[in-house]
Amino acid sequence: MLLKVKYQSSKKYIRLQPGFTYLEFISEVKNKFGLPDVTELHIFDETDTAVEEDIFLELIEANPDICLTVCDSAAGDAHSTSSSLTDTMSLSSSDSDLHRDLGIPVTGSRLSTGAKNKPTTEVSESEAAKEMVENALCIKPGGEDVLEEYKSEKSLQHRTRRQLVNILASHMTEMHGRIPSRKQKEKYALGIITLFPSLKDPFSPKGYEHFYDGEKGTGYLAWRLKTMSRSRDRRPEKVATSPQAQGPNRRRSTVTVPQQLDGDACREAVSFLLHCNDETVIFEKMKMTFQHRQNLVHDPQRTTDVLKTFPRFLDIKGLLNQDFQLLFGAETASKLLEKWEIAFKPKIIDEARHLTRSAEVHQLLKAAEKLATNDETNWDSDMASLLLLLHLLPPTAGRKRTKISPCDAVDKMVHFHKSNCSIDEHLRKREGKQPYILAVGRTQNNIHQFYIVVDKHLIPCQATSSLGAFDELFKSHYVFNLSYDESLVQLYTFVQTAIYSIDATTTSGSPRVCELRAKFFN
Repeated sequence: MLLKVKYQSSKKYIRLQPGFTYLEFISEVKNKFGLPDVTELHIFDETDTAVEEDIFLELIEANPDICLTVCDSAAGDAHSTSSSLTDTMSLSSSDSDLHRDLGIPVTGSRLSTGAKNKPTTEVSESEAAKEMVENALCIKPGGEDVLEEYKSEKSLQHRTRRQLVNILASHMTEMHGRIPSRKQKEKYALGIITLFPSLKDPFSPKGYEHFYDGEKGTGYLAWRLKTMSRSRDRRPEKVATSPQAQGPNRRRSTVTVPQQLDGDACREAVSFLLHCNDETVIFEKMKMTFQHRQNLVHDPQRTTDVLKTFPRFLDIKGLLNQDFQLLFGAETASKLLEKWEIAFKPKIIDEARHLTRSAEVHQLLKAAEKLATNDETNWDSDMASLLLLLHLLPPTAGRKRTKISPCDAVDKMVHFHKSNCSIDEHLRKREGKQPYILAVGRTQNNIHQFYIVVDKHLIPCQATSSLGAFDELFKSHYVFNLSYDESLVQLYTFVQTAIYSIDATTTSGSPRVCELRAKFFN
């Protein structure tokens, strides 16, 4: 066990064996600070209260992170509360000595420029949590590797992040028992993002919910602790609250919608659309019946009727894009096509290089980096990078379903169909209502037409590229009020929050999604 001890202006850690006694502690202090054996020492806690032998072990057991102050007889009377308080609120030179003893690099003042502007209590809590996590990593096997990787890479790979979580969960149970409190778990989560700022999720309220979310009892730390205690009695489950629907299923009010038709005028326009051949008029009439269409898709009894009522989606390209733009505006509608090539695609490829090199990942990396131009079985660079994102955010197993691999989930997002084969036969064999891309062409890297398939209906894509087709695929969920396919929830949630910025701060993403967002945005 390690105890933090201060003598005069110097702080050091004292290493003690399990079952140590008060006298062994005094002996180790004298040895550490080079004091004569005959020196009489007095011990004080962080509130300047004298700690006597009879309560010493009980105090340490209750608060193992405490910093004890020792004074010899000559200095005991001069010991004051103000000096103790000053030492706990700032990083003195002795703190630097302390970090050097632990092998932790000191890069300057503990409080950054931004932290100086925060309330003292908040800074103290985050710094105390950071120090606790840092100390745990220094004394646990493998912890130094985590610190070194972050120091050199400014981030952690998935393998190292799992190692970090395992170390801290183990340390937590050693310090706080088999069932740590919510406050203790939140302190460790806060310490992680304070010590490793690039792991902070910029889209969640506190930034550490992917490590521990106290409201839901989820996150990497919570899951690891549950795994460790699986053989013991389970704690009572929390009563889950029903959150407001987010993503595709949320009913939204629009501010950019033009004048809408209702009543007889709306019914007349819907009937007129069935026979009109002027695309300009069709687009205008579809705008004026937009609200009626939204009412239709959000009515549980009639949501499947939308393509029967408005069949022009099936032969006029661009109507799907128009409805999405009426929902969110032109700026949001264009984000994927504008940001993908510069802001996301290179980072996805770079992150995917750390994945286990299966044959599928290796082939997708070659295609994404445009190193396999003559391979007709490969997708183009954009589609390959989207499928790499699926490998970075693979399907998870739920209570009612079995986990499938990313390779099996690909067909839920895009399906290649040879141009000389029957599309009708393909549609008859497909099950499910969730939309997917049907790419029709001679080879996978030579597609001449993209469709969005919705409940066995073909909606021709306005886009001629795979990235544009995925853009329309994502938008179809919102236009037709369709839930994400369960195998693609993680991928779509990332695209929704990180790229389109839709419900970014209110959508509950999995820890894996939050972790990837943190890497990309920090």
